[in-house]
Amino acid sequence: MENSTTAREFILLGLTNNHQFAIGLFLILLVIYFLTLIGNMLIIIITLVNAQLYSPMYFFLRHMAWIEIGYVSTIIPKTLANMATGRKSISLAGCFTQMFLYFFLGTTEFLLLATMSVDRYIAICNPLHYPTIMNEQICSLLVLCCLAGGLSLILVPAILLFQMPFCGPHNIINHFFCDNGPLIKLSCVDTGLLELIDFVIAIFSLLGTLIINVVSYIKIISTILRIPSTTGRKKTFSTCASHMSVISITYSSCIFMYIRPRSSSKLDFNKITALLNIVMAPLLIPFIYCLKNKQVQEALRAELRRWVGLCKKLR
Repeated sequence: MENSTTAREFILLGLTNNHQFAIGLFLILLVIYFLTLIGNMLIIIITLVNAQLYSPMYFFLRHMAWIEIGYVSTIIPKTLANMATGRKSISLAGCFTQMFLYFFLGTTEFLLLATMSVDRYIAICNPLHYPTIMNEQICSLLVLCCLAGGLSLILVPAILLFQMPFCGPHNIINHFFCDNGPLIKLSCVDTGLLELIDFVIAIFSLLGTLIINVVSYIKIISTILRIPSTTGRKKTFSTCASHMSVISITYSSCIFMYIRPRSSSKLDFNKITALLNIVMAPLLIPFIYCLKNKQVQEALRAELRRWVGLCKKLR
């Protein structure tokens, strides 16, 4: 137990030991990170300044963009810094902070995706009462509930993990960030209870919110199929297509990573899955909503025309 208190930092093995491959990977991650920031900031700005997008769906999308920026910024900048400098260390406090923010923002994202599905269900299946049900106060309250829910779900396992001792001589994490699986393996005490709690919370946060999404879209699709006009069905379904794409991308990798017993997980393969999970969803969400949503496309074109007009006047 004397050695268990000597760990003051951890060594992250990272993604690769091949120097040439690391350079290419660094450049790819750097480009992806900046594209993610630009794309999500564009979503935030366009939903704030364009009156056509003042609706609950885009209110939730704006907060989703903020979460994605925080989510990717929790991991990628530190990973890029370690790759650039060759240092692989992270302090104990930095490791715990990174892990806490990663799971807090990730869990909040699942809750917000479920909320967006319910919003689409009410809009399509109960359109007459939609403005009354999904008013500004209710939308703000739902976002706060998602944040509070994300915090409450991970607070107990985070506190349990933070209080565990870590053996000083064994401070190597076989990952590129402080994920809870590799970190738990470094504890000097029995972690069976914590692993069980993590597994139950993963089932609840992932599968629980996924069930809400699935049930909402089953009801939505059944309502759409009852629309007599083909044009009406396509128009109604197009308002949900972007959100359904985001759900598919976000849930697939996370379920593969976390809804499994720890003993069956292969960390080296999990690195690839975790990397895709961290960078792909935050990068693709702005493109999905911009490419598939005509209302967002029209708002972007309108804002571009306005900015071009302002630039011409200034000249």
